[in-house]
This record gives sequence, structure tokens and C-alpha cells, in this order.
Amino acid sequence: MKILVTGGAGFIGSNVADAFAAAGHEVVAVDDLSSGRPENVSKGIRLVEADVRDPRIAAILSAERPQAVCHHAAQIDVRKSVADPARDADVNLIGLLRLLEACVASGVKKFLFASSGGACYGEQERFPAPESHPTRPVSPYGVAKAASELYLGYYRAQHGLPYVALRYANVYGPRQNPHGEAGVVAIFARKLLSGEPCTIYGDGGQTRDFVYVGDVARANLLALGADYAGPVNIGTGRETPIADLYDQLASLAGAVRPARREPGKPGEQRRSVIDPALAARVLGWRPEVTLEEGLARTLEYFRRRA
Repeated sequence: MKILVTGGAGFIGSNVADAFAAAGHEVVAVDDLSSGRPENVSKGIRLVEADVRDPRIAAILSAERPQAVCHHAAQIDVRKSVADPARDADVNLIGLLRLLEACVASGVKKFLFASSGGACYGEQERFPAPESHPTRPVSPYGVAKAASELYLGYYRAQHGLPYVALRYANVYGPRQNPHGEAGVVAIFARKLLSGEPCTIYGDGGQTRDFVYVGDVARANLLALGADYAGPVNIGTGRETPIADLYDQLASLAGAVRPARREPGKPGEQRRSVIDPALAARVLGWRPEVTLEEGLARTLEYFRRRA
């Protein structure tokens, strides 16, 4: 099968593209390289430099004729979405709509979407949250992800485009950007290895569900062939406080210094953990990499790069 991966030079998208290619699929990566890196694109995967908001995206799909599209191109920073909601919507909603229109016109048979469990559900009332949990996002980023799923439902009803919206927990692992404001594992890992001070915002008791990027890539591969349409959680069902995450990483890195503390940031929720039971039933997917093993692999990746 020929698969087009948007955001295919980014952290998650490049790992997903590798999983598709390893399974024998022909993969084309589309990325504007605003945050993606060409070196993330493995040999044998062709890179097309383009922004999904660009009207040229229709011509690209018409020329490539992929059977499936896996959409990971996005503005991913919750804090930036709070600071500039219009730009977040431009990238995450207008970009999606241009891509979906191009998919319909070029006859795409399957659409995989990188959604967000934590950001869509907002402040949870059930722990871990199943897919039936109300979506009450507390950031423009989360609003855009929830709205995107509604648009996917429309395109399925109106145009017969099958889709799976993979609601990711907090994804971490090799190739994550350690220099941005999103991706706390990568940020902590780089700073711990370089001797820089790390910062925890708030009291450190806020929790997240950390899922390893290799497990996420495998979920996309399984979703490609699944007879299922709709949202599905891709997480571990386990909460980890940010302060505990820092302690684990510091221990693995051999660092003994405490993290600095600063006030919490607007738009970030207190607790976030999602239930992966549906993924086991409809995709045959379960997380396989433990947090300790995943953190060790991630630290080793950054240690090699340093």
C-alpha cells in the first residue's frame, strides 16, 4: 500500500513512517520542515516539502495517489495555542480541511488522524478516561483536536472516507524535540545530560499518561488494517506525576540536583490518563514498553546525539 504521512519528518510522524516502511508499505513523507528535520526521514522514504495549508496539497495527493493518509502535521504546543488561538486553528483545522478535500478528490481509502486523549477530554471526571468520556478541552489546541474529529465524522458520512482518530496520551521517545516547550521527557533528558537546570511548572503533582513512541507507531500500523472507524485511545492507563518523572529521569542520568519550580502555565490540566481497553479490542493493541525502559531508551538516544 502507498501511504502519505504528513508531518513525516517530525518526532511521531517519522517513527510512524518507519513502521509503515518496515512493514513493506511505500511511504511518502510530507513536511514543511518548520519543526521536522530531514535527517528524521529514513532511507527509502521520499520527502516532499510542503505545508498542508498550501493549496498545492491537492496537486501533491493527485500526483502521488496514496491509498492511505496518516495525518501528523500540526501545531503541537498547548501553550502556544493559548497565546495564539487563531494560528493554532489555521494550522490544525484549516490544514486538516485542505487535506481532507484533497483526499476525497484523489480517492484516498483510509485516513488516520493523530488526535489527543488528554487535550480532548480536558479536566477528567473518570480516571482513566474511556472514549465515551465527555470532551471538554481547556486549551485551543484541545478544541481543535476535538473539532477535527467532528470533521472526520462528517467526511465519513458525506464522502465515505473511513478514518481512525488515535487519541494519543503523552508520547515520548527518540527524535522528540528537546528545545521546544512541549515534550517534557525530551526537555528533561537533554538538560540532565548537559548539566543544565530543569524546571517543573506548578507543584509537580500534575499527572500525565506517558506512552512510548514505538508503541504509538505500532498502533498506527494496526489501525491501517483495522475494520473500525472512530476515536481510540492510545495510552497506558497509568498516571505519572511530573515530579516523579523528573526523579526517574534524574536517577537514570545519574544526576542528583533537584528541579527548579515556577508557577503553573494556563491551559494545562491537572490530571490526564486514558483507558486503552478499546484499542485492545478493535486494534489488537496494547502498550509493550514500560516507562522505565522507554525513559532509558530515550536517555540513551540523547546521550548518543550529545
